[in-house]
Amino acid sequence: MDYHQKERYGIDDLLRIMELLRSPGGCPWDKVQTHQSIRKNFIEETYEVVEAIDNQDASLLREELGDVLLQVVFHTQMERERGIFDFGDVCDGICKKLILRHPHIFSDTVADTPAEVLKNWEEIKKQEKRQTTHAQVLKSVPRVLPSLMRSEKVQHRAAKSGFDYPDVEWAMGDLRSEVEELAQAIAQKDAASVDEELGDLLFSVVNVARFVQVDPEHSLKKSCDKFISRFAHVEQIAADRGVALEGADMDLLDDLWQEAKTKNEKTLEVRKND
Repeated sequence: MDYHQKERYGIDDLLRIMELLRSPGGCPWDKVQTHQSIRKNFIEETYEVVEAIDNQDASLLREELGDVLLQVVFHTQMERERGIFDFGDVCDGICKKLILRHPHIFSDTVADTPAEVLKNWEEIKKQEKRQTTHAQVLKSVPRVLPSLMRSEKVQHRAAKSGFDYPDVEWAMGDLRSEVEELAQAIAQKDAASVDEELGDLLFSVVNVARFVQVDPEHSLKKSCDKFISRFAHVEQIAADRGVALEGADMDLLDDLWQEAKTKNEKTLEVRKND
C-alpha cells in the first residue's frame, strides 16, 4: 500500500490513511461501513471525551479527541467518495459560521459580555435557519439528544419567548402537582397515563433544575455514582453478616442501606479532610 510511516503525523496524513482504509484494497471492515453503521460509535466516542474532561485527564482527553476527529474524517470520506463534499468543505463551512456568528470580532457589532455574545449568536442562528416563530426554534432542538438535555434546551428557548414561570416556587408547585397526577395514574393502573405522567414529572424536575441553575444530567450522574457506592457498602455489610440480599425483607434492606449511607458519608468526610 502506498504510504510511508513517519515520526509525526498531521491532518493530511489522517485524511490519506482513511482514504486508503476505504479504498478497494483497504480494510475489509472500514470500507463497508456507512453513516448509519457507525452512528453509535460517534456518540460513544463523544461521551468518552466527556469522561476524560470530568476526570481531568489530559492524556486521555488527547486520545479521545483523536477518536472523535477520526469519526469526523470517517463520515467525511464517505461523502467525498460520493462527490458530495470533502474535509475542506467541512472546514470552510465551520470557518464561515464562526465568522458570521462573531460579528463583534469580524464586523462592527458591539458585544462586551458573554450574555450579549450569546444573544447575538442565537439571533444570527435564527436568521440562518429562517426561523420566524418560537415553535420553530423549539422544534430545532435535536430529538436525539438525551431527554434531560433536550428538555432543558426546549425550556430555555421557550423561556426566551416569555413563556416561563415567574420563579422557582411556581416550578416547585408544578412539580408537586405532577407527583400527585402520577400517583393517581398508578392507583388507577392506567399504563398509558403512567407513562405520560412520568414524562411530565421528569420534565417538571428539569424546570426546577433550570431555575436553581443546576445541570440535571450532571446531578443524575452523581446520584447514580452515589447509589452504586452505597450499594457496594450494603453488599459488603450483608456479606460480612452472612445475609443474602435476595429474599431479605424491606426493613432489613432499609437498615443496611442506612448503615451503608452513614459509612459512605464518613468515608467522604475523611477524604475531604485529607
